[in-house]
Amino acid sequence: MMELDPTKLPRHLAIIMDGNGRWAQQRMLPRIVGHQRGAETVQMVVDQASNLGIGHLTLFAFSSENWSRPKPEVRALMTLLKKYLRNELRRMLRNNIRFNVIGARDDLPPEINGIIDDALAQTATNSGMVLTLALSYGGRQEITRAAARIARQVAEGSLLPDQVNEELLAGALDTAGLPDPDLLIRTSGEMRISNFLLWQLAYTELYFTEINWPDFTIVELHRALADFQSRERRFGKTSAQIRLTQRS
Repeated sequence: MMELDPTKLPRHLAIIMDGNGRWAQQRMLPRIVGHQRGAETVQMVVDQASNLGIGHLTLFAFSSENWSRPKPEVRALMTLLKKYLRNELRRMLRNNIRFNVIGARDDLPPEINGIIDDALAQTATNSGMVLTLALSYGGRQEITRAAARIARQVAEGSLLPDQVNEELLAGALDTAGLPDPDLLIRTSGEMRISNFLLWQLAYTELYFTEINWPDFTIVELHRALADFQSRERRFGKTSAQIRLTQRS
C-alpha cells in the first residue's frame, strides 16, 4: 500500500458509494446482491478510516431520490440497512466510533428509526471517529429545511433578516457541528455529486474512480488519500500566499 503522511489526512472524508447495482448486473446477479457486497465494503472503509485517525467519515447511503426506485428494491434496501445498523453497532462500540445520521428521517420506517435512536444513544459518548450516514438525504432538501427553520425564526421575531449569514445557515443544516469535507470520493465512474452535501462541498477536493463500490479496496482507498495529499488546497488564495502561511 502507498505510504501516507498521517499529518495530511483529511479531517473529514465523504464518500458517494456508487455502482452496487451495476456490479451485480455485470455478473448477472440480482441488484440486492451488489448492495450486500457493498455493505461489506462499508465495514472495511469504516475500519480503515478509524484506524488511520480520520476524524469524520460521511457515507451517502440512501438518497431522497432513491425512494423512486422499484418498491421491491427499496424494501430490500431497508431490510439490508436494518441488518447493517444492528451489526455495525457492536463494531462502533468496540472501536469507540460515534454514530450520526443526516437526512429526512421522518421518511424512514419506524423500526429503522428506533434502531438509529438506539445507536445514537449508545455511541453518544464515544470519542473516536464520527461515522455519519446520509439516509433519505438530499442536499437541496437539506438547504430548504434550513431556510424554513430560519424563516420561522424571522417570522416569530426572534431573528432579524440582517442577522442571517453563512454561519447561521450552516448551523441550521443537518451537518451542524461537523467540519466540511476535505475529500469526496465517488466510485463507479460517475463524475457528479448527485445532490450530496451541496453547501458543504464548496471547497472539497473531488476524487473519482471507475471502480464500482463492491470492488473498492484498501489499496484504492489509500490511492485516493495519497492523491489528496498531493494536492495544494488554496481556498481562493494564491500558491505564494499558501507557502507564506506554511512558513509562518
